[in-house]
Amino acid sequence: MRIDVETLACRRSGRLIFQNLSFSLSEGEVLLVTGRNGAGKSTLLALLAGQLAPSAGAIRVEGLGERPLPEALHLVGHRDGLKAALTAEENLAFARDLLGGPGLLPRQALEAVGLGHAARLPVAYLSAGQRRRAALARLLVAHRPLWLLDEPTAALDAAAQEALLGLMRRHLAEGGLIIAATHQPLPLDGAKEVRMEASPRLGGRGGDRA
Repeated sequence: MRIDVETLACRRSGRLIFQNLSFSLSEGEVLLVTGRNGAGKSTLLALLAGQLAPSAGAIRVEGLGERPLPEALHLVGHRDGLKAALTAEENLAFARDLLGGPGLLPRQALEAVGLGHAARLPVAYLSAGQRRRAALARLLVAHRPLWLLDEPTAALDAAAQEALLGLMRRHLAEGGLIIAATHQPLPLDGAKEVRMEASPRLGGRGGDRA
C-alpha cells in the first residue's frame, strides 16, 4: 500500500485551512503531523478518512485494488466514540462486527492495552485514560493497514503511552502505515514529519513536504 498526497488544500465555511500540502507514505512508514492548534491537523485526517472533500489537490492510493481508502483505515479521533451504557468488551464487539476483517477478540484487544480487568465494566465507569485505551483497542479487533490517530497519547499515563508505542511499532513492522496528529513527541524510528504552518498572505495554512 502507498499513499501520495499532492498539493492538497481545504476550505471550510469559505476559510482556507491549509494549502499546497504534499507527502507520500509507504508500507512500514509513519508520518507525524505537527503544528499549533487550529493549523489543520484534524482536518487533514478527516480528508484522508473521506469525511471531508479537498478543495484542491489529490489523494492517490496504490495497493488496495477496488477497495476505497476509508475501508482500509482506522480513525481514532479526539472523541473516543464509545457507548457509555455498553461495557468495554461490548463496544469492541460492536466495532469488530461493524468493521469486519480478522483481528483480535475484544477481550484479547483489551488485554493488549492493559484493560482486560475492566472488560465487563460499562464505559461510563471508566476513567478518561481507560476510555482512551478502550478506543485505541479498536485498532486491534479488525485488521486495517492505515491507522489515522488524532492526539493518540491524550489522557494516557506513561505506562499506557509506552504500551501504545509498542502497538504502533508492531503495526509498522508488519507493513502497516500510521499518520498521527500530535503535540507530543512519538519516538518512532524513521518517522517523517509534516508541520502545519500558517500562511500570513492568505490567512490559511500550508505544510512542509515529507
